[in-house]
Amino acid sequence: MSSSDRGCGVLFHPTAFPGTPGSGTFGAFARSWIDLLGLEGVGVWQILPLAPTDGTGSPYSSPSGSALNPWLIDADDLLAAGLICSSDHAQLPSGSAERLDPAQATARSEAIAAALARYWPSQGAGRQQAFRRWRRQQRSWLDDHGLFMVIRRQQQGRPWWEWPAPLARRNRRALAEQMRVRAQELLAEALLQWQLQEQWQALRQRARQRKVRLLGDLPFYVAHDSADVWRRPGLFTVGPDGLLVSQSGVPPDYFSATGQLWGTPVYRWWRHRLGGFRWWLERLDRQLDLFDLLRLDHFRALEAFWCVPGGDRTAEAGVWVESPGGLLLELLRRRCRRRGRLLPGGILPLIAEDLGVITPPVEVLRDRFSLPGMKVLQFAFDGAADNPYLPANTVGSRWVVYTGTHDNATSRGWWDSLDQDSRWRFASLVGGNVHSPSWQLLELALASSADLAVVPVQDLLELDDGARFNTPGTASGNWSWRLDLPLERLAGAVHGYGAMAARYRRAPEVHGQG
Repeated sequence: MSSSDRGCGVLFHPTAFPGTPGSGTFGAFARSWIDLLGLEGVGVWQILPLAPTDGTGSPYSSPSGSALNPWLIDADDLLAAGLICSSDHAQLPSGSAERLDPAQATARSEAIAAALARYWPSQGAGRQQAFRRWRRQQRSWLDDHGLFMVIRRQQQGRPWWEWPAPLARRNRRALAEQMRVRAQELLAEALLQWQLQEQWQALRQRARQRKVRLLGDLPFYVAHDSADVWRRPGLFTVGPDGLLVSQSGVPPDYFSATGQLWGTPVYRWWRHRLGGFRWWLERLDRQLDLFDLLRLDHFRALEAFWCVPGGDRTAEAGVWVESPGGLLLELLRRRCRRRGRLLPGGILPLIAEDLGVITPPVEVLRDRFSLPGMKVLQFAFDGAADNPYLPANTVGSRWVVYTGTHDNATSRGWWDSLDQDSRWRFASLVGGNVHSPSWQLLELALASSADLAVVPVQDLLELDDGARFNTPGTASGNWSWRLDLPLERLAGAVHGYGAMAARYRRAPEVHGQG
């Protein structure tokens, strides 16, 4: 991104799309959503990680860092393509579409996978050949992902280190037996991932045609109970028994006297270095096959990470350990150059999530590779003249500015809970009359010097905190919000956004008919 390419975008995760049982999908609404963005000159669609979620519904702690979330498969499109039969489609679990329902979404996706496998022998030779070719191309992650998910179900969801030792330790004979006995289930897993990718890539092609870039999100760490750690435990800080030797988190600060403990293993960076960072480069390759731009969550850990003993219950006893992030990013830049993936100016297609307390070495690493950082306007009104999130303190254009993110209150909810002094400071900045805090905060984002301004869809609709997506530090009630309006009700807000963005040279002057 550059100052000559000012843009605007919307954050809207596809599980929150309306109209389908259990979860939103890659189907008709997704296509219409891309069409609407393109029509109104909104050039970026940002989403959260597309990976399968953990038990709470979080896509940031996935059992597979390379797979796509099965909940997002669209059954109607499979039926139209002749990949499942009408009787199987009619018998799929159905129910509420009001909020995301993990149990319902899982039951539906598992039934779809089984239907794909049952109907597979009737598919033509060309389709079967295409599948075999794709399966070979995804060998670096697909087979282990499928095996992990099948064994996990067989083991009633127990974490991999509690499986029988031959399976936990990947005994070849034990795994070969699983592959023989569970061949139909493994086929179903692979077919499901193939069709998820086919549906997503069709959306990506549609987005390219409408000049909409797709901005993805990559968690820095991978979950302890994941195919990634099970497959290559030596790359992570787990012991021979599979338990954590050390774990990730952040140190105590103003917000938490004991810090934050995330419970994921940290990387044995020396082993990644010895292997030429192959695992990381393959992981990033996979994501850049799916997206045009990628936000790297917890970017600061590429410079140094907070390492906590594996058995600790708080993050207080952690220490900072340096990371070889500069070398990894340089190798990635060379790889992207060979593959034609660099942005103009030879810049990596990455955005650094650099929120919170960021040290000068982290800023040096970010700036060495000319990566945009993040600004969140909800953080700007604490009264400090040097607050880095105030628009007046945003220096240069290499930024992505947000009203709020998926981890924040909606802007309506933020305003409703704001103290009087902060309200006064916000009112002073927007001219004294606060009549629509969500849109006025959005206008500050559009007016900023940042290359890209992004707004959550909840703020476009001026929704209160009943539409909040995630509250960090809480264990329930997150990730379940879904839009309960048809696209026609959303079109007016997107049209208004495109028109406002055009005034700030972030969108074309001509928009749709809304």
